[in-house]
Amino acid sequence: MTTVAEIVDDDARRAGKGATTRRRRATTRVARDDAREATYTAAEVARHARADDCWVIVRGGVYDVTRFVPRHPGGNMIYVKAGGECTALFDSYHPERARATLEKYRIGALRRDAGEREDEDVVEYLKDDLREGEFYADCKAGAAKYFKDNKLDPRVHWEMYAKTLVILTGVVVGHYGSFFAPSASFAAALALAVLHGTCKAEVGVSIQHDANHGAYGNNRTWLHAMQLTLDAVGASSFMWKQQHVAGHHAYTNVEGIDPDIRCSEKDVRRVNEHQPHEPYHRVQHVYLALMYGLLSFKSCFVDDFNAFFSGRIGWVKVMKFTRGEAVAFWGSKLAWAFYYLYLPAKYSHRSIGQLLALWTVTEFVTGWLLAFMFQVAHVVGDVHFFRLNEKNQLNKGWGEAQLMTSADFAHGSKFWTHFSGGLNYQVVHHLFPGVCHVHYPALAPIIKAAADKHGLHYQIYPTFWSALRAHFSHLARVGHEAYVPSLRTVG
Repeated sequence: MTTVAEIVDDDARRAGKGATTRRRRATTRVARDDAREATYTAAEVARHARADDCWVIVRGGVYDVTRFVPRHPGGNMIYVKAGGECTALFDSYHPERARATLEKYRIGALRRDAGEREDEDVVEYLKDDLREGEFYADCKAGAAKYFKDNKLDPRVHWEMYAKTLVILTGVVVGHYGSFFAPSASFAAALALAVLHGTCKAEVGVSIQHDANHGAYGNNRTWLHAMQLTLDAVGASSFMWKQQHVAGHHAYTNVEGIDPDIRCSEKDVRRVNEHQPHEPYHRVQHVYLALMYGLLSFKSCFVDDFNAFFSGRIGWVKVMKFTRGEAVAFWGSKLAWAFYYLYLPAKYSHRSIGQLLALWTVTEFVTGWLLAFMFQVAHVVGDVHFFRLNEKNQLNKGWGEAQLMTSADFAHGSKFWTHFSGGLNYQVVHHLFPGVCHVHYPALAPIIKAAADKHGLHYQIYPTFWSALRAHFSHLARVGHEAYVPSLRTVG
């Protein structure tokens, strides 16, 4: 790079008269060039998508956070979307003061190059609702005050630890009792299979759900162990974070982006009017009630491997495994197949027909519970489905979009809060994913007050069953080609 001295010497040599003026101009010009911020395309950022080489995009800035990865309080949550656009994830997990820490790692700004595949992966919410006086800013300020005034840690609650012990004990008892207990009748074994399936679902909605959102304690080793409880029951915590955290939470109900509502051509379901319609969708509310039971089978045996070999989960690009994550993925799949499939087939006193029945009951119970509790939160007629504009932008704030795309149920019910893992406070969960779900009931009134202040609707169904009816009613209505939503979809 040309130095200031070289430029001013050249100016002086070429003309003596007026050299002082030209020297001053040259000095100013080079200083401006030196101060100009570096720019990087989304493709260049995407090349740094590993835990040991981690760049992220936040609010149009590019940050090299590689040095911070080992110190991140949330452990591996920091590189869940390495090499990509992370504004929504950063804002939803961190207090305002964290921006100052992030700025220490800024290396430049994002340069948009239309036509690049990686540039299409950058989705922007145009409204900054974290500005003072905006909806999400009010929610964040209210929640911070609640935890400070009550001297509470957002990630910690003793009930979560007690619940974890109960759930994991239920998995062990259900597994042993249904497959191996010598004195149990087949009817008792079926009942224990129901327990097994229920506790597996509870691992999904409670233990691993909080842990893989970084909302389970402050010890990173313990947090990672709780993340791996999902791997212990057959699915993959790594793939779950890619789909659920990096995809669904950042872009909830955004058509073509949110992997939880993706529907391909000839898909068995249709969840909004923008998706392809087939004649059989008219009865999807009937057959999907049964097919939801296949969710656990599909996740363990199909989806995780499709994601690994394709490198994508719908729109979401799956980051590369670290060595530890590769060991966890393949090792847990083998361990699960060994204890869950091989050992019963080899050593159980049950006949093969009985074993098949027990596996089916276990998995269908798991699948139904997971599907029902997640679907009632976002696939109902009383929430919005968004479409991006031609520039991959949404004319909303991220927090406001979460409120508009999510629905709660059974507020005030301690049973449903624990049984659903806080999913009955889905709006709270989406706005504060890094908070332990046992705290959600206390935050809901804060969000409701902020929504009322800003003229926004907070959808709350009185019971789980009313939410479930709303889900299947929506499936029935959207199954018709001429379906027009009662709520206007927003682009």
